[in-house]
Amino acid sequence: MIFYGYRLCRPSQKNIFIFEHNLFCMDENEISYLIRGAIFKVYNELGPGLLESVYQYILKYELGKSGLNVKSEVVLPVYYDGIKHDIGFRLDLLVENKVIIELKSVEELQKVHHKQLLTYLKLSKLKLGIFVNFNADDISKSIFRKVNGK
Repeated sequence: MIFYGYRLCRPSQKNIFIFEHNLFCMDENEISYLIRGAIFKVYNELGPGLLESVYQYILKYELGKSGLNVKSEVVLPVYYDGIKHDIGFRLDLLVENKVIIELKSVEELQKVHHKQLLTYLKLSKLKLGIFVNFNADDISKSIFRKVNGK
């Protein structure tokens, strides 16, 4: 339901519907569209060849400018045998608590890089991840969308 640029996101506890600006109740596809745009902007400004940490910081900044909630280095625990184990997994970026961004700046991508994001999606039970390698001649061929098949 759209009402003058606002979308009905959720009912309140008193059965009064709360309208929020579209930015705050976007689905994963809408968020990924903004992420791709930010990736292109960062790449076109900085180019390839920098450290991953530089791209992570600047991409977080760029996404934040557009009003998205972005967290970096988010701890991802593993639950095994009913016990939470914090064993060092960290998400590069988590956008709106819905989309994981995994960044690389490497000469050549390996299959394990793709599998890493799929594992993070499985462990987090999130639906969508974006994998990007900034060390590329053509950034459009270095952005990969990964979906959790559960």
